[in-house]
Amino acid sequence: MTNGNVQNGRSVAEVLHEAKDEMKEFLATRIQMLRSEMDEKIGAWKSAVPFIAIGILLLFAALMVFTAGLVALIAMAFHGQPWAVAVSCFIVMAIYALLGVLLAAQGWRSAKEPGLVPERTLNVLKQDQMWLQTEAKTQL
Repeated sequence: MTNGNVQNGRSVAEVLHEAKDEMKEFLATRIQMLRSEMDEKIGAWKSAVPFIAIGILLLFAALMVFTAGLVALIAMAFHGQPWAVAVSCFIVMAIYALLGVLLAAQGWRSAKEPGLVPERTLNVLKQDQMWLQTEAKTQL
């Protein structure tokens, strides 16, 4: 330092201004990474939610048809209704249940696969943290 305010040809204000600009750029980059990664993960959920919803709807329909089948069986016991009604209800229920389970499972798998944690961004931030710690140790 020659005059107390200048080091390596730059004033303290210039150094601080440069550090502030670098910090802004650093944060903007990390925020953009986070947004990009979260958009990808939300996109995966957007494609999975319809499968899950349809699967749940079909499982609900299967429950309703199962209930109708039970009602038909009970009705047959008391009124001699034909077996075809009960058997038909159970066949439709089995088809709905199978489709519901398959669609819900597919939707769940595709939604669960990417998760919601922004892993790439967290890895970069951990690397940044290690770099900052290393730099701090070498400066001390």
